Amino acid sequence: SLCFSHPVCSPVLQAARGYARPVTRKRKDIPSHLDDLPPTLLKKDYANLPIMNSVDDVVKRLLSLEMASQKEKMKVKIQQLVEKVRRSPSDNGSFEVQGKFKKGRILIRTLEEHLQRHPKDKSNRRCMLMDLDRRRKMLGYLRRVNYSTFENTCKQLDIQYSPPQPYIRRVTKRWLVKKAFCIKVFQEKQKLKAAERLKRRREWQARARAARARQE
Repeated sequence: SLCFSHPVCSPVLQAARGYARPVTRKRKDIPSHLDDLPPTLLKKDYANLPIMNSVDDVVKRLLSLEMASQKEKMKVKIQQLVEKVRRSPSDNGSFEVQGKFKKGRILIRTLEEHLQRHPKDKSNRRCMLMDLDRRRKMLGYLRRVNYSTFENTCKQLDIQYSPPQPYIRRVTKRWLVKKAFCIKVFQEKQKLKAAERLKRRREWQARARAARARQE
């Protein structure tokens, strides 16, 4: 039994303790980009096996995406993206098929969903920015080499390409002095390398003359 006359057990203090409890915020139910995969679809390793047509329904359910992990679902999603950008059914060597556009899109989307739930995860944010930069470089190469394939890849994979912004350095006196010093150090290093190459070349010529003299 509580003694309300004691200051520790007073109703005011009990109410204050209730108000002082931390507020538990409900996490937002963020939809995943893997939700569009049908749960009855088989995993990638078992999709093309002929024996799957004669197995029990329980076995099919165990080997379907309903019981699959996120990693196995990502494999199926990547295979679907490959089929979208493939030029022909036997195309396995084109740049858009071998490139990491499909895998990069899946990983970037997964990291975006993770950062929406955990916005303070700086490590995964850095990984996502690195993947975005890597994908931008590959798309830039494909844009220079084959523009029609670049457009089709961006359309099929739903990728929006933004060219990198030009880097402009502010010219200051300190930067000019540092640049002049670096150029001077580079020139001195090139002189030392040239002297070393000349020394090795003369030694090689001396050995060659000695070898010819012994033969004669």
